[in-house]
Amino acid sequence: MSQAHDVLAQLADRTGTQAADWHLVFKARHGMQVVFEEIAVDGPGSVATQLLTCATAVDPILVAGLTPVYGEVNADSLALDPDTLPTGTRAVVLQHTFGLIDEARARQLRQRAEGALLVEDSCHCVTRMARSEDGTPLADISVHSFGIEKMLPTRFGGAIWVNPDLPDRDLHARITGRLATLPVVDGRLEAAVRSYRTQNGLLNRLPASLSGRLRKALVATGVLEPAIAPVETRGGLSHPPMAPSASVTAQIAQALPGLDATEARRAAAVAIYREQVADLVQVPEFATATSPLVRFPFFVADAADAEPTVKKLTEAGHYAGRWYRPALFPGAQNPAEYHYTPGDPSVARTEDLISRIVNLPTDVEPDRARAAADVLRESLTASASSRT
Repeated sequence: MSQAHDVLAQLADRTGTQAADWHLVFKARHGMQVVFEEIAVDGPGSVATQLLTCATAVDPILVAGLTPVYGEVNADSLALDPDTLPTGTRAVVLQHTFGLIDEARARQLRQRAEGALLVEDSCHCVTRMARSEDGTPLADISVHSFGIEKMLPTRFGGAIWVNPDLPDRDLHARITGRLATLPVVDGRLEAAVRSYRTQNGLLNRLPASLSGRLRKALVATGVLEPAIAPVETRGGLSHPPMAPSASVTAQIAQALPGLDATEARRAAAVAIYREQVADLVQVPEFATATSPLVRFPFFVADAADAEPTVKKLTEAGHYAGRWYRPALFPGAQNPAEYHYTPGDPSVARTEDLISRIVNLPTDVEPDRARAAADVLRESLTASASSRT
């Protein structure tokens, strides 16, 4: 069995699907681009999505020539709220943010999508999918990632599941046909992939100012492949859709068997964080003690505390994150290119959540999770005291 067939078989086994319905891509955003471009073949239209996300999740919509329209996210799931779902769209993106899966609201979203294609973004929870009441996958398309800072230490690669029962048979044929015949990564990009770990290791050991300048230069010349390229904050994508190289596929094949252990370790960290800080901060309901999240999200009470909290945690040696602050993380250079007007009252709830969000790493041992929670408690207690 080839490594590609091995990966497809593992994906099918973990999800209760068929290997023939899975397709490998160099980056998950490439698979999304193919899907949206094939939707756009039938003419212009819009795609319902959310602002509490990465710019690279919206770029494929724009590159395909479709228009993103934004609904509110639900604070308990951080996914699109069915009650504010934009209507009349060609597709709806169901994003399992941080790996949170709210099955009930996902089914409501499916019902209210009014015939639109349901594109499930499972990039934070590879091989986990929302399910219908009968246990079958809910989505028409399910997008999974092996990329940088996702569930596994694979850095590159993605997988797209196309529902074999997709009602639009012509669309099904176009999407699967393109995904099956993508050109394979080669040349300079393959060299950048192979040297990614070494380059980042060296850059991380340099002084911050020098590292930043050198990293920017390496990205500009194509020597270093970044998690988010400069063009990907301007509504574009850095590469056309491609299939993964043999080296990327080999890394995925090697890493997938360890996913159960990774999920257990991450869920253990989530349980500790939730127990230690849920009385101090707002925690999404679906960040339960058994959730294998890629990061643990929470919301401070006051937006003014968000950045100081990140700073305190970072200074104490904990990898605190800003996902997804600002909107369309790490921020759109020109929000208008993304059809987004900051301050739009129709997304006021989402903007409030974005302004207050902080997150903690989950791929850590229990003692590190407890230490981070201690720093968080100290920081927020001090902030509260300073305001009284």
